[in-house]
Amino acid sequence: MGNGFEYGEERIKKLEVLRELGIEPYPGRVSEVVPIGSVIKDFEVFAKNESRVWVAGRILTFRAHGKSTFSDIVDGTGKIQIYFKFDIIGQEKYELLKLIDIGDFLCVYGVPFVTKTGEKTINVYDYTILAKSLRPLPEKWHGLKDPDLRYRKRYLDLIANPETKKIFTVRADLLRLTREFFYSQGFLEFETPILQPLYGGAFAKPFTTHFYALEKDLYLRIATELYLKRLLVGGFDKVFELGKNFRNEGLDRFHNPEYTSLEAYQSYTDYYGMMTLAENYLSFLAKTIKNSDEFSYQGKKVSVKPPFKRLSFVDSIKMKTGLNILKATETELLNYCEKEGIKVERRNRAKIIEKIFDEKVVPGLEEPTFVLDYPVELSPFAKFKDDNKELVERFELFILGIELANAFTELNDPFEQRARFEEQIRMKTEDFVSEIDEDFIEALEYGMPPAGGIGFGIDRLVMIFADAPSIREVILFPILR
Repeated sequence: MGNGFEYGEERIKKLEVLRELGIEPYPGRVSEVVPIGSVIKDFEVFAKNESRVWVAGRILTFRAHGKSTFSDIVDGTGKIQIYFKFDIIGQEKYELLKLIDIGDFLCVYGVPFVTKTGEKTINVYDYTILAKSLRPLPEKWHGLKDPDLRYRKRYLDLIANPETKKIFTVRADLLRLTREFFYSQGFLEFETPILQPLYGGAFAKPFTTHFYALEKDLYLRIATELYLKRLLVGGFDKVFELGKNFRNEGLDRFHNPEYTSLEAYQSYTDYYGMMTLAENYLSFLAKTIKNSDEFSYQGKKVSVKPPFKRLSFVDSIKMKTGLNILKATETELLNYCEKEGIKVERRNRAKIIEKIFDEKVVPGLEEPTFVLDYPVELSPFAKFKDDNKELVERFELFILGIELANAFTELNDPFEQRARFEEQIRMKTEDFVSEIDEDFIEALEYGMPPAGGIGFGIDRLVMIFADAPSIREVILFPILR
């Protein structure tokens, strides 16, 4: 039964007694129950009419007083007090309460009433055991506040900590509202392959797996981009996907190797159209989840009221470092990093520039800010700016130093796309593609309309709207060391 199960020996004995009495502790059928939240909401009506109701849930407390016992029962909608009285349920059922433990699931049948102390209560006429709990609840489990333990035993974290449950309620709401928003804007949701013969759509190291039926290696996708853009070629003008991506990279406050992404692509627009879409999306989430487009995150005020601030990528680095990254050599960039104590793990120009930006610029981006117009070497799928072929039409959205979104005016020139792929291969780094996605190039050769595309990190959005300090707080079962 696992380590520490000696604490359940007494409960196992109770379970055995129940079975000896002919009572199944894990029955398969349940009476039609009323959610506790509904009973609380319409309590006056139930009490006035002396309506009898079935409610079911987990027992949280027992308070025995002679031939009367009070208890609290909770389900996913609320908590309510229940009252067992010897004179009402009879000796057999009252004695049976000795075999009930905190943590057990019961179904109780009774009449709502208000006690002398004014507490809403159900006067129990009958009850049924639904599931016997063999281990004590987390309140008695030493060390539950340990974050690592909470993540590994998330089901116990949900029982013990109401704030955790609120976070995942926000997450569920945000996913629902995301779909609601994008459908309201005319987008259609699609599912693209998670197992892919080639990985692409981002700079990231993939997870590799092997498909034995074809004796072929496949990759868990690092992005949905290239398949969704194939749908633009096929004639869908507005597409999005909510789903998992996988990147074989590190763990920290903002990164988990398995994470949830939203990517959306729209024909006949550009990155300015994606800015408007992003502003409206975040404002919609805030007004719906927070009831205002102004709220706080970790004690800091946030306003997502459009329009957001806009800042040049090149200028932002120059203001903080004095470097002109379009003219600086790789050696000059590395020398700057060494002088400033910036660790560079992957020594290619694109990664060095990104590292400088992350260290020197990002921490100061507190108000919602679109950072615009990136060097082409950082953005293999974005279209050139008309007036400067060193830059592409790309932005990233930051709030309180957290990157929330990445967007492009999408590259639809098959010749330029091939040249970008070839440059990645020439650089020979493990997080760039190792071969050209010829099928994607062929799709572009049939013609893809001008388009804008955007990707949001859903886990980070949940962090913001649930006021959670770390990505591990908003992923139910995060990867742990």
